[in-house]
Amino acid sequence: MPKKCGRIAVIGGANMDIGGFPDAALVAGDSNPGQVRMSVGGVGRNIAENAARMGLEVELITALGNDANGRAILDDCAAKGIGVRGCRVDWQERTSVYLFIDDAKGDMHCAVNDMHIQSLITPEWIAPHLRMLNAMDAVCIDANLPEETVVYLARELRAPLFADAVSAAKVQRLRPALARMHSFKPNRLEAELLTGVVINDMIDAAEAAKRLMETGVQRVFLSMGSLGALCAEGKQCVYLPVTERTIVNATGAGDAFSAALLWAFTQDLSLRESGIAGMAAASIAMESIETVNPRMDEAGLRQRMAEIAARML
Repeated sequence: MPKKCGRIAVIGGANMDIGGFPDAALVAGDSNPGQVRMSVGGVGRNIAENAARMGLEVELITALGNDANGRAILDDCAAKGIGVRGCRVDWQERTSVYLFIDDAKGDMHCAVNDMHIQSLITPEWIAPHLRMLNAMDAVCIDANLPEETVVYLARELRAPLFADAVSAAKVQRLRPALARMHSFKPNRLEAELLTGVVINDMIDAAEAAKRLMETGVQRVFLSMGSLGALCAEGKQCVYLPVTERTIVNATGAGDAFSAALLWAFTQDLSLRESGIAGMAAASIAMESIETVNPRMDEAGLRQRMAEIAARML
């Protein structure tokens, strides 16, 4: 395992991913030849694995069923050096499952998530772990958490708070915690829902970031897909265009971006450098059919950052 360069905790979803990868353009209402793969996943768990591969010491708090999928996730975490002392294992609930189908270009076509078990991550479950959480360099939450837990963490946490929006359907759960966030990474739709700004270009994105920072968020990293990303802090606003990339599977790119922001924070990187780290991690993630690229590591991340920065000169 790499030498640890910082301590973080991630609180959020962990599930079994079932992915469909067609050989050609999808045909609706028909059986499409391709590959079906199963792997451990979940936004929180994916962030945790990426961060561990980048050299961070990681604790994961999530909810799992006492079933084959739950045991597989715990075993996988142990193998990858991810701490699980805060995980809740329940005999009554089933472990979360995320079913997705990519299109022929590697972008997600549709997905169904069965995440009900994450409602068990309550304030009462978190309370005994607060001392551990507040000893971390940073804590990252995802929007799979119940809103009451988000409110509790925003009130009780003293460690810097990071957040991943997960999806447009869940991002509103994070609204009560915006005033406490150090870094927040929404995509265009998620930012629109939180700010009321319709984002058509980077000028609109800058206005949305400004409104998010007015709530108290210190740093905003607004991902815009093929348009790149906008990074904002105070009166500083940095636009990072997308550089040339290979897309095999885009499903885990956002999770890798969030993990890189945590890593960048432990390295005291600037706003621009942090954004480049996020884009570098996302590009590495998209090069693998796996949700987390097994080739992700700190050395590769730094090399990709240097390549992206050189192209932006």
